[in-house]
Amino acid sequence: MIKDFIGNTPLRREDYLSKKYGTNILIKEEFYNPGKSSKDRAAWFMVEDAIKRNKIVEGGTFVEASSGNTGISIALIAKELGYRSKIFVSASCSDEKIKLLKSYGAEIERCDNSNGLHVFNSTQYLAQAFCTNNPNTYFTNQYYNSNNIKAHYITTGPEIWQQTNAAVTHVLVGVGTGGSISGIGRYLKERNPGIKIWGVEPKNSVYHLFMDNNPIPEEEVRFDAIEGIGRTFIPGAFDKQVVDHIFQIGKDKSEVIAHQYLEECGDLLGFSSAAVLATLDENLERMNLKETDQVVLFFPDHGSRYINKLYQDFYPQPQVKENYNASI
Repeated sequence: MIKDFIGNTPLRREDYLSKKYGTNILIKEEFYNPGKSSKDRAAWFMVEDAIKRNKIVEGGTFVEASSGNTGISIALIAKELGYRSKIFVSASCSDEKIKLLKSYGAEIERCDNSNGLHVFNSTQYLAQAFCTNNPNTYFTNQYYNSNNIKAHYITTGPEIWQQTNAAVTHVLVGVGTGGSISGIGRYLKERNPGIKIWGVEPKNSVYHLFMDNNPIPEEEVRFDAIEGIGRTFIPGAFDKQVVDHIFQIGKDKSEVIAHQYLEECGDLLGFSSAAVLATLDENLERMNLKETDQVVLFFPDHGSRYINKLYQDFYPQPQVKENYNASI
């Protein structure tokens, strides 16, 4: 069963980055999941929970609002289990992700934005409306589904703890729905409250305001377009109590770091992974890391999903490392 292939992804020490930044840099390589992203974890927990609670019967349609990776994971798992899928994607969803969604049989609807359930024509609003008006459908609703956090509390957090032999000191995670950082943070803080859990969001995203107890702007906020992270609202899947700080990073800096990493390490970073590494690079002095620290960078997917967005203008053309599993 596909469940058996989700999780237990490698945690690899990156020697080049460790030397460059003067500490131990460990990369959690989530592109080894069958859907090639960390979203397989949450997708499985959400789908399994809906089936167990009889919220949907065989042949029904799982529905999600997604910038791509969660939609891909839902579509893959639904197909494997004998269900259909309909994914509401934002206009910024990459061409590579659209092709993958179609390959897994998903019906796709492009939407104007992904600004929350209360914004007309958003992915969330239209996904919810579709389920309200169509029988045997289930909106997994990653932004407010507690299984999003649970997946990372039950699987990712324990993996990081065990793979570092309980020595992890810092974790940097891109923040989109908030599920990954909340689940990882909850588990690790229970084991060692001194572990620093740091989030990464694009410039003009609103998580940092929420962390500082500042009001969220009522007017539409346009944050830097780093696919997979950033929000104009605070999802229910985000637990601020287990997050120490939210860093903001620019799209341009993330793109520069992605190209730099390709030149230096010969591999393609996903967009939000590049943002995580760019945050480390830009804030290294402020982070005050020691040589003995164990710093985990959470890389949720691979750069092969962003060729057109990140690498099409890069010369020489990137040679993609085939160092991750093919889809099942």
